[in-house]
Amino acid sequence: MSPKPPGNPPGNPSCNPSRRRSGFAVDRRRFMSVGASSAAVSMLTRTAAAQNQSPDPRARLTLVLNVNGEDHHLALDVRTTLLDAMREHLSLTGTKKGCDHGQCGACTVLVEGRRVLSCLTLAAAAAGSKVATVEGLSQQDGDLHPMQQAFIDQDAFQCGYCTPGQIMSAIGCVHEGHAGSDAQIREYMSGNLCRCAAYPNIVAAVKQAAPLIKDI
Repeated sequence: MSPKPPGNPPGNPSCNPSRRRSGFAVDRRRFMSVGASSAAVSMLTRTAAAQNQSPDPRARLTLVLNVNGEDHHLALDVRTTLLDAMREHLSLTGTKKGCDHGQCGACTVLVEGRRVLSCLTLAAAAAGSKVATVEGLSQQDGDLHPMQQAFIDQDAFQCGYCTPGQIMSAIGCVHEGHAGSDAQIREYMSGNLCRCAAYPNIVAAVKQAAPLIKDI
């Protein structure tokens, strides 16, 4: 009796040609479906990334700074601080750059009447607000602001580098109602450093000017 020719073992679906073709069709459909889904997800991801892309920090920002009652139209790097905007772009160099880390108070200005460290404040954040610096204190007739005059009368400075910030901070201190006693003045002026150690004279100047200050 001659042996049977080799063939597919019975009951083995993987060796059935019709089953192989059917499985291939299913796998092909699954492959096409997964591929289309991946392409859609990739496209959506790129679109979302483009929409959420951060603006170029080197791009110029146009803004208006109101300093000492005058509007200034500027185009600045978005990272420009209020201090640098005033010194480098408006030539208002009365406000000093000391530590540039917000620790010495030499850069103090008033924004809407409140004391602000201009080295830590972005110019963009001050846009639309009224900024006051030491250059805007004296009157048009040449009379000094009471706090300026008090610093002279009390000899409240030596080298003078910290003086603009001390004066602006002292005005803010008075407006905040923190000039009622020597201890209170020392406490609320402690953020302004004087390397010449004229602190007793500064306290005396604030006490002298406080009753005369109504507005800047």
